[in-house]
Parts: sequence; structure tokens; C-alpha cells
Amino acid sequence: MSRLIAFNKPFGVLTQFSGGAEGRPTLADHIDVKDIYPAGRLDRDSEGLLLLTDDGKLQARIADPRHKLAKTYLVQVERIPDGAALQALAKGVELKDGITRPASVRRIDPPDLWPRVPPVRERKSVPDCWIELTIREGRNRQVRRMTAAVGHPTLRLVRWRIGPVSLAGLTPGAWMELSPTLFADLPRTSKSAYRSRRPAPGRR
Repeated sequence: MSRLIAFNKPFGVLTQFSGGAEGRPTLADHIDVKDIYPAGRLDRDSEGLLLLTDDGKLQARIADPRHKLAKTYLVQVERIPDGAALQALAKGVELKDGITRPASVRRIDPPDLWPRVPPVRERKSVPDCWIELTIREGRNRQVRRMTAAVGHPTLRLVRWRIGPVSLAGLTPGAWMELSPTLFADLPRTSKSAYRSRRPAPGRR
């Protein structure tokens, strides 16, 4: 039976099980489960939901952008985005690697989240705002680049949901087992794609 784990990645934790330079924390500091690996990743300075599995085919089906799996982020940005900025995020933003796919976005009240360690640096002269952004692709640092492109740099980024799985009830650094059948409706990934995503020998 495949294993699927949901983990609430704290700020500063590397999305890998080994090789943390200069004593930086890794997944191994929080998850004592062998032979699993991330289905996708989160940057060191991002927080929130990370899915891990021991099933290479399931990993590929979750991470492959061709499946357009919805991922929802709670994003604290500099200044207050107006309607034009929100519309630009929704329609698609021109980045160096091409225009982004249409997204869902809305302004929200500050969410009831755990305190970040270290906290976001506040600037009394610059207001901030929270938005909820749902995308269906996964480019490198995409959300940060999108908000910067419309003039609202990201201050804090929390991935709240991947497909049917959310962070509800999961504290930072905690993980829980899920049923792999949650993603049973995703299209099957080809064997060649599966082979290209298998971890290197010796990797956890």
C-alpha cells in the first residue's frame, strides 16, 4: 500500500532529507519515515503544505503540471493591490519564462495563522495586505514572481491547499498520514515520466 503524508513545512526548512548546508534544518528533522520523497517542493522561505509519498507514480501524478492540480496560497504582500493588480494576476502575468495561466485571486482578511519565526519585518510607512491565490501550474518561485510583477512583493507565503488536501488542523512541523485514494482521479502518468522523477540512489 502506498504511503501519502501531508506535512506543514515551517519557514527555513529545506525541502530535502539530507545535505542541509550550515546546519539548516531539513525534512529529516521533522519526519522520521523512510523511503518517501516530496511531490513538488516549497522554497526555504515559504511555509505550508507539502505532500510526500513512497510511490513514484503517485508523486509524478501530483507534481506534474500537465494535470493542472489546483494549489492555493495565502500571500501577504506589500501595499494594497487594487482591482487592476488583482485582475492582472487572474488573467495571467508576463514573466521571463512566459505568461502564467489564469488564476483565482481575491483579497482576504489577515488569516488566523501561526506566528512566523522569524517574524515578517514590518514597515510602518508601507501597508500590507493578504490575498488568496490559486494557481494550476508550478514554476520556480512562481507566486513571488507574480506578485512582484504587479507591484506587490511577497512578504509571507503559505501554501494552504493542494487539490483536495488542506492544512486545516496541522500545526507547523507536524505531519499526518493520508489515503492515496484522495488523488485517484488524477490521470495516470506515463512510465517515462515516472522514471524521470524517481529519486537518485540512496535518497530518502
